[in-house]
Amino acid sequence: MLVGVGAAAAAGCTGQDGPTAEAVALTVSPRQGGTIAPDAPIAVRAQRGTIAGVTVSSGGKTIAGSLNEDGTAWRSRWALMPGTSYTVSATALGEDGRSRTVRSRFATAAAEKTNPMTLEGPFDGETVGVGMPIVMSFEEPVKDRAAVERALVVRSSKPAEGAWHWIDDEKVAFRTKEYWPAQTKVSFQAHLAGVSTSKGVYGGKNYKASFTVGDSQISTADEDSHKMVVKVNGKKVRTLPTSMGDGTERRFTTTNGVHLAMQKDDPVTMTSSWMGISPGSAGGYSLVVDDAVRISDSGEYVHSAPWSVGSQGSSNVSHGCINVSPSNAEWFYEKTMRGDPIIVTGTDRELEPYNGWSYWQMDWKKWVQGSALKRPVKTGPNADPATLSAQADDKAGEEKPAGG
Repeated sequence: MLVGVGAAAAAGCTGQDGPTAEAVALTVSPRQGGTIAPDAPIAVRAQRGTIAGVTVSSGGKTIAGSLNEDGTAWRSRWALMPGTSYTVSATALGEDGRSRTVRSRFATAAAEKTNPMTLEGPFDGETVGVGMPIVMSFEEPVKDRAAVERALVVRSSKPAEGAWHWIDDEKVAFRTKEYWPAQTKVSFQAHLAGVSTSKGVYGGKNYKASFTVGDSQISTADEDSHKMVVKVNGKKVRTLPTSMGDGTERRFTTTNGVHLAMQKDDPVTMTSSWMGISPGSAGGYSLVVDDAVRISDSGEYVHSAPWSVGSQGSSNVSHGCINVSPSNAEWFYEKTMRGDPIIVTGTDRELEPYNGWSYWQMDWKKWVQGSALKRPVKTGPNADPATLSAQADDKAGEEKPAGG
């Protein structure tokens, strides 16, 4: 329902030559005193005039919105905070040259159940590698994936193209088409607090993070040459002798493809539990390993391995990790950032795209198809217009009652 405020046309005088311009009619939704669902839009429309300004406020904070091209319709951009009171003040200028102002006060219903989100990475203030994805995990399954995607905005100081992709009902990731440009500043905002993730369930809170893409460090480890070449900004800076998976069983073969540095631990305890053997059993082990960089969810690391130095550079003797000497491991650990690509070549065990952050294993077209909106977005200094206008559809002005 819309609340309309207008003025009658000025009374005509006897003998007037032409019609008198009519005053503007201005409508605001939600109605005065109403209670609506948090994901219902605020909409303002003007007839016989144009909107001069709209202010929506709550507790000293203003709400963003967008005006259509001809200035006759305004709509809030993001879902509203649950359990919150809002005030709308809208002014329009009529064809008769006079302005009209409409005010409305309303509230959003409280969220009885929320679906909190955890940002796996990057963290606010973190410096990351050029392959870094943005990875979000929800506590409960998301039924309305499109609504969540519309609430997400990525901006970058240098132009890039990327897309969201749903790993499953609880995890969504953003990946660029090509690696991020080195030395790029990126900001991420998730306007989730009032977004309905499923019936009666809303996002836990809004979230924002800013991170920096550092130098381009790309490492290539080749099984056949037993070497890993590290390049920084395209220049080779070091070659590390390696020993990779011995391949006696498929599970002992290092996975082939584009990995990303996911986590750094110094030290980390590695056990045989990943292959179903308890550390105290025959064939089991428990090792404290220094300078370990995790590159998958299947137990693979680049790490210090003093026990295999004699094989590094000549043969593969590990259970799948990339073994390097203690001095090389310390150097690599210090140089590596989360999101740095570590590419393994020469093995016959292909890395799965959902094994850790191995999203670069999926071709771009298929990656985009994993988006609920089926489209990429631009992440230049200004937010992608397609992202910011995603909610501006033909339903602007429809009021969604609480609990509806």
